Parts: sequence; structure tokens; C-alpha cells
Amino acid sequence: MSARALMVQSTMSGAGKSLLVAGLCRVLAQDGLRVAPFKSQNMALNSAITREGLEMGRAQAMQAEAAGVEPCAAMNPILLKPTSDTGSQVIVRGKPVGTMPAREYFAYKRTLRGQVQSAYRELAEAFDVVLIEGAGSPVELNLKQDDIVNMGMARMASSPVLLVGDIDRGGVFAQLVGTMMLFDEDERSMVKATVVNKFRGDASLFDEGLRILREKTGVPVAGLIPYLQVDLDDEDSLSERLGHRERGGLVDVAVVRLPRISNFTDFIALDALDGVKVRYVGTPAELGTPDLLVIPGTKATMADLAWMRTCGLEAATKRLAAAGVPVLGICGGYQMLGEVLSDPLAVEDGGSMEGMGLLPVRTEFGPEKRTVLVEGSFASVAGPLAQLAGQTVRGYEIHMGRTVVKGAPLLRVSEEGGAAVDDGCQEGNVYGCYLHGLFDRQEATQALLGALLARKGLDAGAVHAVDMDAYRQRQYDLLADGIRANMDMDLVYRIIEEGL
Repeated sequence: MSARALMVQSTMSGAGKSLLVAGLCRVLAQDGLRVAPFKSQNMALNSAITREGLEMGRAQAMQAEAAGVEPCAAMNPILLKPTSDTGSQVIVRGKPVGTMPAREYFAYKRTLRGQVQSAYRELAEAFDVVLIEGAGSPVELNLKQDDIVNMGMARMASSPVLLVGDIDRGGVFAQLVGTMMLFDEDERSMVKATVVNKFRGDASLFDEGLRILREKTGVPVAGLIPYLQVDLDDEDSLSERLGHRERGGLVDVAVVRLPRISNFTDFIALDALDGVKVRYVGTPAELGTPDLLVIPGTKATMADLAWMRTCGLEAATKRLAAAGVPVLGICGGYQMLGEVLSDPLAVEDGGSMEGMGLLPVRTEFGPEKRTVLVEGSFASVAGPLAQLAGQTVRGYEIHMGRTVVKGAPLLRVSEEGGAAVDDGCQEGNVYGCYLHGLFDRQEATQALLGALLARKGLDAGAVHAVDMDAYRQRQYDLLADGIRANMDMDLVYRIIEEGL
């Protein structure tokens, strides 16, 4: 039996589609339905790896977790990972097919409709409901002809649509009413309700606003959703997590906000803790003297290293390392800390460039992308983070480069059923590895915090790490509670049941 569908579109990027779909996934799963998320085309630098070693959008993996099902690449058949302002690596059904400038991709996209349809059918045959997420605005008039992610996708799935507006940014009437006006008549007929998202304040003061929206759009308002305080994996650089936030803490962690920063979900395990301040810095003036400096992953390692060099953050990193501050590089950040980056096949920018020279490693980019789930433990760790020695880890690798290490490894990891191998490198107070999710294990995070607190002469138990698996499940439940309390779920179920 084919699944029923419901599509969530919005008036703009960042309106909260991903969070709303995750919440609906959780609600429907709590109600006993097998539900799958789906986004035909996603553009994001935060990605996830499936058990089969396939790559997909982080948001769809998060939504699958909210639904209590195993993430699979069919949930996001096309993933675009920007490598520049005009080009992206294109990943189809979990595998990279090349890096394309925008014009080339728009021509290539026409060949992908079959991939989108087959991925959707795969889910529709296995689940009761498929919750489809759109992308950006559905009324980009110059792009509608070849659309496969908004109304084009709704037509393929014969799916009714919820249209979401973001009241926090202002202009929600113009957003929702204007979008409905720009739809073709048949598209308007597919929109069965609107949702006002990110409301702050007394909801009763917006009663007249809801009446106006019903009158102007001709459809009911399915929900007035407050600004929900939940902590879930972010999709991309629109995340508020990357902005300036006033928050103190016993432990100060600075993460370099690279122009093409990716998989910064690595740091949620630290950001979630009372007593830890995680801040993203883009200038030497913002950097100060943190307790830990992290250079994160990036989709453009050489270009982002050049940016660090130009803006002074490379020199600042070296000064902190020389002063004894622990410096950690993950994935692209690990590659930057090495001696040389070589790109003979022009996987990135081509040629070669010197790294920061803080770790005795050399990286060469090649055509093969390593995408695997791994687990293991820290090796015999020296220096200020010695307490990490022996702590277990679990996460994933996702990178193009192959790194030759001359120094001591940081980790010992293995793929499922595979032999253990060394990963990463350490020298003095500088550490690097390819493992994303390095601190998702509670014990490893606690060891890190203990080491950083001890360096400041503070009680190693002054900050307590959390079980991230349990933490994320609590966040999904909080999100579902917020959806149930503020959406007309009877209406939503009726829309799903009646379809088009």
C-alpha cells in the first residue's frame, strides 16, 4: 500500500520547515504510524552518513531519528554541498557525482527527476506517511519550470501542502498572502492550510491576525507555533548557533567560523552543557584566549585556509598553540594543521599550499570520498588533553583527502566488521583527526572537560557532560509537545487522510 503524503513548504529559507517536519515526524510516530521524512533536493554543508556509508542531509537524518527510523539516502536523493558562491559538489542517492557550477547543475538537474521519483516510491512503499520538506521559497518564478523540490515535488507525490511563514522576521502577512497570490491556480488548490511559525508573546493578541490570514489566503491556519526552545542538529550556516550569543561558562571553547564550515553539529555535545561557552569566531579580535580552540570541518579546505591566512586567524592560532592552549582540528581543520595540502587533480582549487605546520601530516586530495561510520577509542594521548586516553568514541568520517601521518595517532577506530586502524595525529598541545561526533560519547566529553577545568585549577566535576542520545530524544519529545499544543492536529490528520 502506498503511503499518504504531506508536504511542508515555506515562504523563505530559515522559516523553520526542518524543525516542523521533525516535530510532525515525532508526533505521528508517537501516534503509532511509520513515518519517513523526504526532501528531494537539499543544499547544506551539514551532512550525515548512513549505515551503508551513503551521504545525506543532516536535517533528514535528524528527522528520521525523530521518527524512530533508520536514516537512508532515499530520504534525501539530491544533496548539494556548496564549494564556492557559484558551485557545489552534487551527491545523488548518497554518492558524489561531481562538482558543478550552478549553470551546469541546472541543466543536469533535468536528468534527476527519475532519481527523485524512485527514491520517493521506495519510501512510499515502506511507510504509512511520508512527510516532504520543500526548499526556500516555492514561488521563485524564474526557477519554477524545472522545479523538483517544491510544487514540482508536490505534484509528483500528489501531496497536499502546508505553507509556513516566519513571523519572527516580520511581514508574515506579506509572506503568506503574497506567496499564495504568486502561486498558479492549481498550486493554490494544493495548499490546504498555513502555519505561522516562531511567534513570541501573547498568542491571544494575534487572534485578529489569524482571522485576516484565513480571509486573505482562503485556507485555515493549522497552527500558531511559538518560538520553541529545542536543541536539535542544524542544517547549515543559517543556524542561529553560529551567531553571537551572550552566555558565560567555566569552560570557553572557540570554534573558527570558516566561510564553508561544515558539520558544526560536532559541537552540540559541548554547547548543550551548562558551564560551557561555545562561541564561533571570525576574526582574531573575537578569538581572545579560549580554553580550547577548534578548527572545524569545511567543504573548501584550501580556500578556507587561505581565508584564515588573510584575516590573521592562522597567525592567531599559531600564537595560541605556542602559548600552550589546546588546539583541535576536525576533518578539514585537521588537514589545515598539517604541513602540506596537495590537490593534483583539482578536487578543490588545484596545486598545493603549505599548511599551518602544527602537526607532522601531509594531505593529498583525490577523487574518492571516504564516507563511513566508525567507532573506537582515543590512543595514548599526551599533553594537556591526556585524560582522553582510552575513552571510547563513535561517529563518522566524510572527507576527500588522504593524510600521511609521521607522528603519534590520536585515535584507533574501525568500520563495522573491519580491522582497527590509526586515525589523526597529536603533537604537544595540538590534536587532529577525521572523526565527526568526537564528543558525542558522554565519558569522552567528561574527560575533555575535566582536562580543561584542571588546567584552570577548577574542580574537574564542576561541569557534567550528558548522554547525547538521551538528550536528543528529550529534545524530540519537547518539540512534539510544542507541536501538539499549538497545531490543530485533527486538521493536519484530516489533510493527510483526504490528500488531493
